[in-house]
Amino acid sequence: MAELWFIGLGLGDERDLSRRAIDLLRGCDRIFAEEYTAPWSPGAFDRLSEEIGRPIERLGRAQVESETPVLHALEHGQRVAFLAVGDPFAATTHVALRLAAQKAGYATGYLPNASILTVAAGLLGLMPYRFGRTVSIPFPSPGFSPRSFLDAIRANRAGDLHTLVLLDLRPDEGRFLTAGEAIAIVRARDPAGDVLPPGTRVAVVARAGTPQARAWYGPMEGLVTQDFGPPMHALVIPAPRLHFEEEAALAQLGPP
Repeated sequence: MAELWFIGLGLGDERDLSRRAIDLLRGCDRIFAEEYTAPWSPGAFDRLSEEIGRPIERLGRAQVESETPVLHALEHGQRVAFLAVGDPFAATTHVALRLAAQKAGYATGYLPNASILTVAAGLLGLMPYRFGRTVSIPFPSPGFSPRSFLDAIRANRAGDLHTLVLLDLRPDEGRFLTAGEAIAIVRARDPAGDVLPPGTRVAVVARAGTPQARAWYGPMEGLVTQDFGPPMHALVIPAPRLHFEEEAALAQLGPP
């Protein structure tokens, strides 16, 4: 019987895959991967393909959302793997693909891996169960200046919760929203500081889950012009009242 396995790649490179995942991939007939939710380390797919002795077929967003290539492979009775950077089910489109496969009568499996949803908290020393709704900041464009992320940050802070802020990316164009740009967007859309008053301290995480991971913590005004190095970046807006251990962990960090 055909089956579809969702496999997380983690946030680093091919060395982050488990032995179980490697063994499973060696037994697959078709292997698909996407990088539109996040890019993988340069060359990692080629090295993984060589290690498992199987080609890896890249899919764009439209192909994944259409579900056609994966379901077509399953129709031919094949064992199929779908690879995603981080953890596959951090993206709702991947949940939709799983549901489509199950509705068509195919078995599905899941091998999780590290995700920014948990790694950011660990890198900063914040308690993961104190995070509220995760939000995203899109690239600015003429006539498009959503404020919904500020509403979610406000609600999280009212509940004394941290906020993970993911930043827009367009890997096919080589564009990644930087933490400094994101802070500038926040300030532009909250000029009076109604949501984040002047002097609010925020955290920046860069390249989380890789050996080059770094983190900073300080007032927004001091971080907005800093260079945090290569992508990917994310922001964390800590809760207004920190646990003493969280406060001690953040105190170890500082601006660049």
